[in-house]
Amino acid sequence: MDKQTELEVQAAAFRRLVEHLDERKDVQNIDLMNLAGFCRNCLSKWYAAAAQEQGVAMDYEQAREVIYKEPYADWKAKYQGKASAEQLADFAKNGPKD
Repeated sequence: MDKQTELEVQAAAFRRLVEHLDERKDVQNIDLMNLAGFCRNCLSKWYAAAAQEQGVAMDYEQAREVIYKEPYADWKAKYQGKASAEQLADFAKNGPKD
């Protein structure tokens, strides 16, 4: 696969991941963190960092809007539930270490 095709395939896979996360608003970020070690917010941070590496001025909140497809505060108010004691315990045990 040539480099341009590889880049296009990677971009398509990324877009599909964002679409999938958008379709699964029922899956909370804490669930993603506990299961996979990353969440929508992590993806937003990676997106902002990648944009900045390419010389594109983008902050975390702008990147969140790309990933959440709306301002984060709006998404959070509509879809984010309260974490259960079990979810919080799992997060304390398995959450990010940085």
